[in-house]
Amino acid sequence: MIREAAVADAAALLESVHGISGESDFLSFGPGEFELTEAEEEAFLDKCLASDNHLYLLGLMDQKIVAGLHFEAGRRPRTRHAGEFGMSVSKRHWGLGIGSLMLLALIDWARDSRIVTKINLRVRTDNRRAVRLYEHKGFAIEGTIRRDMLLDGKYFDHLWMGLEL
Repeated sequence: MIREAAVADAAALLESVHGISGESDFLSFGPGEFELTEAEEEAFLDKCLASDNHLYLLGLMDQKIVAGLHFEAGRRPRTRHAGEFGMSVSKRHWGLGIGSLMLLALIDWARDSRIVTKINLRVRTDNRRAVRLYEHKGFAIEGTIRRDMLLDGKYFDHLWMGLEL
């Protein structure tokens, strides 16, 4: 099931994020680096729900959070139409199509919003599986961000990708 996150999901969402943080080096944070408290997460989710150009989606299996997608667009009139998202799926659930369904839900929501006309993302250049997924959904490579991540003394580049609606 794919649905919008509610404030009441804060504790379960934090538990999911902490679990996922240790499963992949492709994320922008590792184990113990996601430092929001439950109250801060609740406030963050409340902000998303109150905004007409922010979205937090959850992917659930058997009532358990296995994926999350957060999209945030600009606040000012000149940037309200464009934003960036990040997505994570628990490693145990990779390859089941959850990421694809989450992306489709994001794109449908953006089109329905009549506000969001550009969706952006950053993805590590060596995350070929994710790059293929994004390209399959219509995202185009718009540039490369060199040395954007430092992990264990090694730099990694990111692709900047976008989808115009």
